[in-house]
Amino acid sequence: MFTSMAPLPLLLFFLLSLLASSSSAAYNVSYDTRSLIIDGQRKLLISAAIHYPRSVPAMWPGLVQLAKEGGVDVIETYVFWNGHELSPNNYYFGGRYDLVKFCKIVQQAGMYLILRIGPFVAAEWNFGGVPVWLHYVPGTVFRTDNEPFKYYMKKFTTLIVSMMKKEKLFASQGGPIILAQVENEYGFYESAYGEGGKRYTMWAANMAVSQNTGVPWIMCQQFDPPDTVIDTCNSFYCDHFKPISPNKPKLWTENWPGWFKTFGASDPHRPPEDVAFSVARFFHKGGSLQNYYMYHGGTNFGRTSGGPFITTSYDYDAPIDEYGLARCPKWGHLKELHRSIKLCEHALLNGKPISLSLGPSQEADFYEDSSGACAAFISNMDEKNDKMVVFRNTSYFLPAWSVSILPDCKNVVFNTAKVGSQTSVVEMVPTDLQPSTTALNKDLNGLQWNVFKEKAGIWAAADLTKNSLVDHINTTKDTTDYLWYTTSFLVDGTEEFLKNSTSPMLVVESKGHAMHVFINQKLQGSGSGNGTVSPFKFRCPISLKAGKNEIALLSMTVGLQNAGAFYEWVGAGPTSVRILGMRNGTVDLSTSRWTYKIGLQGEHLKIYDTNGLNSVSWVSTAEPPKHQPLTWYKAVVDSPPGKDPVGLDMIHMGKGLAWLNGNEIGRYWPRKASKHEKCVQKCDYRGKFMPNKCNTGCGEPTQRWYHVPRSWFKPSGNTLVIFEEKGGDPTKILLSTRKVSSVCAHISEDHPSFDFEHLQESAVGDYRKKASISLKCPAGTRISGVKFASFGDPAGTCGSYAVGECHDPNSVSMVEKVCLNQNDCKLEITKENFNMKLCPSLVKRLAVEVACS
Repeated sequence: MFTSMAPLPLLLFFLLSLLASSSSAAYNVSYDTRSLIIDGQRKLLISAAIHYPRSVPAMWPGLVQLAKEGGVDVIETYVFWNGHELSPNNYYFGGRYDLVKFCKIVQQAGMYLILRIGPFVAAEWNFGGVPVWLHYVPGTVFRTDNEPFKYYMKKFTTLIVSMMKKEKLFASQGGPIILAQVENEYGFYESAYGEGGKRYTMWAANMAVSQNTGVPWIMCQQFDPPDTVIDTCNSFYCDHFKPISPNKPKLWTENWPGWFKTFGASDPHRPPEDVAFSVARFFHKGGSLQNYYMYHGGTNFGRTSGGPFITTSYDYDAPIDEYGLARCPKWGHLKELHRSIKLCEHALLNGKPISLSLGPSQEADFYEDSSGACAAFISNMDEKNDKMVVFRNTSYFLPAWSVSILPDCKNVVFNTAKVGSQTSVVEMVPTDLQPSTTALNKDLNGLQWNVFKEKAGIWAAADLTKNSLVDHINTTKDTTDYLWYTTSFLVDGTEEFLKNSTSPMLVVESKGHAMHVFINQKLQGSGSGNGTVSPFKFRCPISLKAGKNEIALLSMTVGLQNAGAFYEWVGAGPTSVRILGMRNGTVDLSTSRWTYKIGLQGEHLKIYDTNGLNSVSWVSTAEPPKHQPLTWYKAVVDSPPGKDPVGLDMIHMGKGLAWLNGNEIGRYWPRKASKHEKCVQKCDYRGKFMPNKCNTGCGEPTQRWYHVPRSWFKPSGNTLVIFEEKGGDPTKILLSTRKVSSVCAHISEDHPSFDFEHLQESAVGDYRKKASISLKCPAGTRISGVKFASFGDPAGTCGSYAVGECHDPNSVSMVEKVCLNQNDCKLEITKENFNMKLCPSLVKRLAVEVACS
């Protein structure tokens, strides 16, 4: 208890002193051939890409903290130009685009930051992050020695640098930013621009360095980098990468721990064993900074995805999933990897490297300095065969395609192929849309829908009329996905098809993306490309009548091109429209009189937004129309109970857009992957990874659930708005919560296990423990039951374990004794806990699955 109050001036002085002491002092960032040097100390750094617009501010602290818990030192993000400069000099830095807030959250977590300003980013982001309006500034050509492009690029780069300086966010000012990037993967395309490309590279580097940030600048995948910047690697593997200059450190800006998805394709996965292998090999071969792209992929909210055809989900099979949950075992396996590598930091960065061949595909690199510190990496690059190797007179077992880490050159603390961390079983638990408990709905029985039907074709005064087919993107300038192409033609009453059951055939050739075809206000069919910019041809029989017939094509973009030489010139939309099967032959409508309307009426009136909800006449009903195209649906719903992340289940809808309380959820399209694609039940991690190696989901929708951040919900009175293009069943829309229902662990008795909290590289052997499993349920839940436990030779995988021929019958009771009703527990494989004499010739394993609730 305080018995007196301090004088106000003294108290104020005390508070100001606390604030002053909490502010960071400036520190120097430089580099040599070995690593970045921060305040005179070489640093070995693990970085994680988290893109601020691909999540929401309420999620940022948790994402950053989860990355830090995973052994990450640095957060990396692009800066998204087109999200910030909406039109020339019209800037936005609020909401998901509050870059300063994101940077300060990283700083408050005590982490470094890599700011990849670009401002071209690629990133499967719409138009590569460059504003579409810039393409229509006269004389502009992107990413070459072009004055308009350079003017706007420098202007935006300077704006971002000035903003960071004002907030004292560069390391030279005491902030978290230790590296900045200009341009992005330009080396792939520079030659396409000839000498202009080379001049542009030099200009971009000089422009960036002239900003005087006090930190180094990098250029990734730049094959002729100016000496003023550091060139870096982007790939699945960068162990053999070497910077152009021998005076630059070996940095890896993009290690892809998974891959992105496209609508209509299967779901790619990269095994944690291979990700760990690639990281260990990189540091094995002299690397000093590695960044996961992505560590949390997040969501392409609204119309931000590029491609075309990149899904709204940007989950990326990353260590933190789209919803913000740790993806286990990948997250945990990499956490153990990071701990192991950090034990080697001093020897790696200060020791002299020595390489030894231990076999045709086996080798060791060890680093030893004058103080006696020693660290070694031993690798087996054989894709099929395990090997025994001898290093420093000691034998080591190496699984195929693995690296063992020895922080003291003696004891293996980690092998990339041995996953000992827990696996999570994650489920999407469905809940029906619950009618809001607000006063507006309290007297109504069940969920009430409001419906508004769009007119097919020109819904108001035409935007233009032309005797030709125009380019979709040049017409809309990406202000909307939608452009109506409408024309009409006469059918003579004597046409044979009017008298029999045959139908003329409509053939539309398109530059790409997607399209719906309406004849006399009725949907005839839909066509789309294959997930690339390749043209497609749409053919379908159509119903015509005698006299005047109206053809309305709803052309759609599904994310603009995001990379490639001269990518900004890639177009979209129909290029040819013909009708086959007429008496006088083919009718070519390509040069007919076409009228055009940009966007939808509901879009134009913003009926998805709070201020525009009542700008049309909605029809209220408890039974909304099903399988009806061009329909807006609105419902007022409660938020799902609990705090678990939420996904909108759109499996029974066709294609369209969704909003909650005016926030853009994004494009939905449960387009199915071909059942003829190559998918696997179990992935063999051994051997080099490619995006199509370990796919799942053949014959299934590429994306079923669409992330709706919890912070977008109010307790009740949430307005959900759906625009359905081609027809679905809105009564089957669900809100699903993402839950960890159970966790598993599977480990052998010879698994290397150490007390990482107290481990030191000089005395690794002193901290060896018995092999153990650790199980942890999500915060707020506990281990409510043991679904499976077996010590011996259990079979199967998490979720489908089975008892083998060798089994300790006390396994379940032992796990219950240690773990039941706990949030987390640890269980060692010891003779006190299990029957170690069981099956004496067998290396025994412990498999456990527990329920979380």
